[in-house]
Amino acid sequence: MFGLYAAVVLIWGSTWIAIQYQLSVAPEVAVALRFALATLILMAWCLVRRLPMRFSLRDHFFMAVLGVCLFSLNYVLIYVASVHLTSGLLAVVFSTIVIMNMINGVIFFRRRPETRTLIGAMIGLSGIALVFADDLAAFDLASGGSIGLLVSLVGAYIASLGNMASARNHARGVPVMQANAFGMLYGSILLFAYIGLAGIPVTFDTSPSFIAALVYLALFGSVLAFGFYLTLLGRIGPDRAAYSSVMFPVVALLLSTWFEDFHWTSHIIWGVGLTLVGNVVILTKRVPKPAATVLEQVAAAPATKPAINPTTNPGSVKP
Repeated sequence: MFGLYAAVVLIWGSTWIAIQYQLSVAPEVAVALRFALATLILMAWCLVRRLPMRFSLRDHFFMAVLGVCLFSLNYVLIYVASVHLTSGLLAVVFSTIVIMNMINGVIFFRRRPETRTLIGAMIGLSGIALVFADDLAAFDLASGGSIGLLVSLVGAYIASLGNMASARNHARGVPVMQANAFGMLYGSILLFAYIGLAGIPVTFDTSPSFIAALVYLALFGSVLAFGFYLTLLGRIGPDRAAYSSVMFPVVALLLSTWFEDFHWTSHIIWGVGLTLVGNVVILTKRVPKPAATVLEQVAAAPATKPAINPTTNPGSVKP
């Protein structure tokens, strides 16, 4: 479990570097190209491995919901919100998916979150808010911030619905690889449809940096990271798996320190510390109380009189 979690956090925490090399084309086009390539990789993998690809129409419906919510529409909304919000504020808003997954888990699966998960999430969200305290202090609803806040919250909630669709697919026994392959296919179709309707010019940058970033985002940021994340979601539940979204900005800050000479302040250090504490609270399980030994059970048992066998000598006891 910890290996999957660490892989998700490290990969998605580093994708911001590759995204910087994708800005030579429209953001929507960059995302569409990323998931189109990821679809080709996943479909080829499934065909080479001869994995079963026939599913019911109902399964295809939920794979389409997965694709629309997790591989396309949420990305479009986040990019729209980025016009009005800083990346730090977006990180804070999107980390609320932890709470949204808990709420949706109750609504769709009657799954109540554990107390330790709630406590860990509150600690982690407080930490991420502290990390981006300067962005929060500069937030202005009058300058388009209200639109950005609303759109980003809707994007985060739609991503949470995608998590619920994945949880449903996992419960139905639909393998993660095939579900992601079809989901990314449906998501890519929606993205290109949106690009066409919005009149966004489709361009392609042939520079080595753009192509390398595209391959990294498709293979590692999409195929592997989503595969790891949705597998983790099926194993530990949407609420605990979603906490990885709180850890992404922390990894991004660490990498920014190395690549961009990022300077740490006291509130950032305290915020990162809180997110790590929340991480420990959510991912560690309470150690169950060990079972009592035979001697302890005998010592704790109430004393009883031996039963007398009336058919034998009064001094003998019944075995």
